[in-house]
Amino acid sequence: MAPEGGFDFSLVKRNAFLESKGCKVPTPWKTGTTISGVVFKDGVVLGADTRSTSGSTVADKNCAKIHYIAPNIYCCGAGTAADTENVTDMVSSQLALHRYATGRQSRVITSMTMLKQHLFKYQGHVSAALVLGGVDLNGPHLFTVYPHGSTDSLPFATMGSGSLNAMAVFEAGYKDNMSREEAMDLVARSIKSGVYNDLGSGSNVDLCVITKDGTEYLRNYEFLSHKTYIRQHPVVYAPGTTPVVKEKITKFITLKDVTVAEGDQMDTS
Repeated sequence: MAPEGGFDFSLVKRNAFLESKGCKVPTPWKTGTTISGVVFKDGVVLGADTRSTSGSTVADKNCAKIHYIAPNIYCCGAGTAADTENVTDMVSSQLALHRYATGRQSRVITSMTMLKQHLFKYQGHVSAALVLGGVDLNGPHLFTVYPHGSTDSLPFATMGSGSLNAMAVFEAGYKDNMSREEAMDLVARSIKSGVYNDLGSGSNVDLCVITKDGTEYLRNYEFLSHKTYIRQHPVVYAPGTTPVVKEKITKFITLKDVTVAEGDQMDTS
């Protein structure tokens, strides 16, 4: 008998029954990040926060989310850390082999095409949301690459759980032909907006400035989580700091002459 066409909802009743019996339904794993980028007159500025989360737990306060693709191309990653790192490393190695074979500089559109084709093949199961930026012979480029493989080419872009906060800063402060300093300030403010308003983003601000003359990776460009005190090590507490509420003295008996009695030898046969 040939299978019938259409959708199969046979598991809906099973799932509802399991949920009614107290079985917890699996939920998507939430990730947190704020990444952004902007094109200015001489190049591209990329930015990212440095908080890595595992559910509701902060796993790393100072991780690097701006990944190397080529000397003239970098990529910010949001989503699952393992996916963003491995996808960008894979494309980076393939572009390196292409440069060795051709002797030519890598193009930003090439890396974008390789990323989108790989992500589309896995239909969103590779959780990598990327902001790709670089400068090649055709000038500065900025792309967003979504986990399902769709892409956008924009003068400014944001991704991650704090993307709406960063986008608000861009829409209010962006203008054409910005200087390097104006672009760096705008990207830094967009990341800070995500850090201050999104629980999944936090810690510090990383920037990457790419021009035709080279790349400047500014790790910890701004520290947003300064400690308000410096703890001295080791800590010395003055006598009487902790009150004594009860005191008990136990006298121990000292044994001077102790005789050791040896037993029978163990049978090892």
